Amino acid sequence: MAIDIRTLKDRYIDFCKDWSAVPNKAALSAFLKAELKQSNNEESTFVIYLDELKSVDFHPLYNVFVQFDISEIDSVDILQKSTCSLEGDSVLLLLQAVKQKLRVVDLQDRSFGKDFLLGLSLGGLACQILNLKFSHFRKVNMIGKFTQMHTLNLDFSASLTSFGKDCFTCMPNLKCLSLCDTKISNLWTTSASLAKIPNLTELRFQSCLCCDDTKACPRSLSAKSDENTSYNPIHESVTEGMDLFSHVEDELLNVFPIGNYNNPAHEIVSESDESTDSEVDFSNTHRGVSLLEDFTYGSSVWNGLLDLPNEIFPWGSEDTEESWSSSTISRPASHISRIKRLSYHPSPICYEKHYREYLIASFPNLKILDNRPITIADKDRAAIIYSENFEYLPYQRTNKKSVLNILQNREIKGNKNKSHFYYSRSLGASKVGCTILPSLHPLAITASSVSSNSVRRFRPRQFEYHPSNSNLMAVGTLDGEVVVVNHESEKIVRYIPSHGAMNSVLGLCWLKKYPTKLISGSDNGLLKLYDIQQIPSTNNGIYPSGASVSFDEFDQLTSVHVNSVDELFLASGYSEHVALYDIGTGKRLQVFTNMHREHINVVKFANHSPSMFATSSFDHDVKMWDLRQKPIHPCYTVSSGRGNVMVCFSPDDHYLLASAVDNEVKQLLAVDGRLHLDFGIPPTGSSQNYTRSYYMNGRDYILSGSCDEHVVRICSAQTGRRLRDISLEGRSSGSSMFVQSLRGDPFRDFNLSVLAAYLSPNSSPEIVKVNMLTSKDADKDSLSDEHSPSAHGLKGA
Repeated sequence: MAIDIRTLKDRYIDFCKDWSAVPNKAALSAFLKAELKQSNNEESTFVIYLDELKSVDFHPLYNVFVQFDISEIDSVDILQKSTCSLEGDSVLLLLQAVKQKLRVVDLQDRSFGKDFLLGLSLGGLACQILNLKFSHFRKVNMIGKFTQMHTLNLDFSASLTSFGKDCFTCMPNLKCLSLCDTKISNLWTTSASLAKIPNLTELRFQSCLCCDDTKACPRSLSAKSDENTSYNPIHESVTEGMDLFSHVEDELLNVFPIGNYNNPAHEIVSESDESTDSEVDFSNTHRGVSLLEDFTYGSSVWNGLLDLPNEIFPWGSEDTEESWSSSTISRPASHISRIKRLSYHPSPICYEKHYREYLIASFPNLKILDNRPITIADKDRAAIIYSENFEYLPYQRTNKKSVLNILQNREIKGNKNKSHFYYSRSLGASKVGCTILPSLHPLAITASSVSSNSVRRFRPRQFEYHPSNSNLMAVGTLDGEVVVVNHESEKIVRYIPSHGAMNSVLGLCWLKKYPTKLISGSDNGLLKLYDIQQIPSTNNGIYPSGASVSFDEFDQLTSVHVNSVDELFLASGYSEHVALYDIGTGKRLQVFTNMHREHINVVKFANHSPSMFATSSFDHDVKMWDLRQKPIHPCYTVSSGRGNVMVCFSPDDHYLLASAVDNEVKQLLAVDGRLHLDFGIPPTGSSQNYTRSYYMNGRDYILSGSCDEHVVRICSAQTGRRLRDISLEGRSSGSSMFVQSLRGDPFRDFNLSVLAAYLSPNSSPEIVKVNMLTSKDADKDSLSDEHSPSAHGLKGA
């Protein structure tokens, strides 16, 4: 027989006597209110605020909480408005004391500590609604039992960047999820995590100002409903044309929503001693949510330097007849007043191009996104945009295939007309499709194996894969050293110390016909050719005759590159000139002057034509040259919108890949410079966002990264469609890494390496190896891929 509420209250008073405590007035009031509701035939809910409890109240309340499930109380709400004096472990015990009748848990205090959040994640709760606004989760890994929970709110969790592998698998009934104003930024990893929620129908990464939950905004229901949609909104419709603000200054707030945006391109990284494995972060001070906060974008918005993406306005273009993606600043006030029903507190993911369409296409059961109902028309439009801009699987595969079936078909040659590339691409597609959270492994290059007297970590500034030995990589450092490393075993093969004054190695290039040799160029102008076969493994700086060759210096060098027959190499730098060197004689043959109007950042020979080369300059031009024509005039010139940072040939020389400042990446036909593809990567608005792009998997894909962003983008080189974005996370809690350079692994499909740096001046850059075929959560012992054998005699240690 259930315990009636009055008896339960009396027991609470008795427990207080047992613990020599005065009954808490808030608790007594909660009992009385629950009893009153029961007498009125209403749901009897026991509502208690943690703010009104003290340490002395814990034991009596805990003793009575464990009896709630066998009482006549229908439900229990445990809430919080401000600071709580109870310890985190006490709060957790109170929450877990109530079982099946726990309905709402609303915690907004940030003082409970790491142990509380970890205990909550591992132990679970029986509540239906869990509100953890302003939490310190860095990675949500809630693997305890949350079987009754249908609503989870993690808004304003300023450290939250990702989800654990098994997160959400313990929430089979979760329907509503809110993640406004977090640091969630990656469409692909986020979608992979959310796919584990079978009943998700309401999702929010940005909020409507008038909405406190994930339900459809009442004002969005005033527009004409889609006659074909089968979804019946919960809220009643309100009249169309309802304005949120009546004054022009308030309408301006709509155009430039105020709040903690966490703009991914300009986020402030706080230094912390937290390890990478930490799932919570208490290093940041959370800002309160207020409409009086400063504009996140600052003066760059008003100067028209930043394009505000449509995706931060989830209501699309139905409220305005014109596009606001690039000309918002110049619109008159009469146009501004037409913008209505905008969103606030967006997470960085909302700034991704086609963010809304991507999520709608990825989750067909979703009914409401960012407080806006999803109609059949929305789904149709999302399907079209998704197919035009994204690849679900590599190589335009539409369905996932079993690796076992692919291998069986290859062995029995079931498809006789299929080439070797068909099977290798099918294997890659099947693996990448299953590992959206790729493995990221920082390459540890330390001096412990070079000198017994010191142990230090090298500071890489440039790197190049070996052209024929799949295990070797050359690394140039900020201190002028060259290190040849076996990047599989992480052991140093050869070490070449710095020569002369401090300098940084900016140019590295292996010879192809003579694979034990490489050219090194430093920013102080030093140019050297090394034969690493003749350099001893000991660190004495003394080499036999022929181990190194010096060339005439090239001031302020930034780039070196060898032609396809290993006879010549070019050097460029902070000038308008390019120097040509003869490798065989060690002499500088010629300096080509005034090839551009500003400095030439990169010069690249073609992979198969020994006389053809391309230059990219900050004068906005990419030029093709032919040594046979005495390069006075280029073969052709192609201009970019901003200064060019990078240019390279596709492996077959069919294309040129040009990368200009702030994500302007284009693929050109190498024969005449005609535009083949504009990859359409959204700009950040920063004039310092230097972008570099290279090929991966032969010429199948391109990878692109920029120094103001912590993401590497993978796009199809044939269609321009985005395959994946890979986010880089640093060692410190809450920190991000930013892309300085990157290369695709020439021997392993869907493998690449990134030279990444921290924003903190006290942190050293590092090379991060990325394996898209292996999950980041996989055991380290399973990181074995098929590696190509060495083709030459120099073996990595």
